[in-house]
Amino acid sequence: MDTPTSRRHFLVSSATGLTSLWVTTHWPGILSAQAHAKHATGSEPTRFEFFSPEQATEVEAICAQIIPTDDTPGAREARVIYFIDRALTTFDSDKQPQYRQGILDLADKTCAMFPGAAKFSSLTSDQQIELLTAIEKTDFFETVRVHTVLGFLSNPEYGGNRDKIGWKLIGFEDNFAYEPPFGYYDANHGGE
Repeated sequence: MDTPTSRRHFLVSSATGLTSLWVTTHWPGILSAQAHAKHATGSEPTRFEFFSPEQATEVEAICAQIIPTDDTPGAREARVIYFIDRALTTFDSDKQPQYRQGILDLADKTCAMFPGAAKFSSLTSDQQIELLTAIEKTDFFETVRVHTVLGFLSNPEYGGNRDKIGWKLIGFEDNFAYEPPFGYYDANHGGE
């Protein structure tokens, strides 16, 4: 994912993988998580509702590898960690045990793969990628990936997509109200 084109492809592919039924079912909770993230991105520091600060640091490090910062901002700049934290206390609260265990397993895997390393977030980027490659088939990683993409592409009015980072990356125009004509098919009906 070195170029903006490949990142765009990844994000579009990831977003496509989310089923309409799942999004529709969880829509009120997603909006609530976005609202929480909007509040969290204000100038005042915020408390996490689910994560401890240490857990948040570890999960944010994973998110930063899923959507890294390069010539464009990534998940860290979009502040998706606050979206994920809120998701785990609202629409995806059933994933709390998965995150708790996943964070413990991540620590164990870090120690096993890199003896002497204190935590995942302290590894080099290459070491983090190596470790995430080793766990990419786990439910924990898949859940973090989905939450990261949701937080990165959410409506910035509610939070998560700080400064419209995700939308700019995929070329989304945030015109929620359009003036007629709406498409080429209306062009021949001017005034009729």
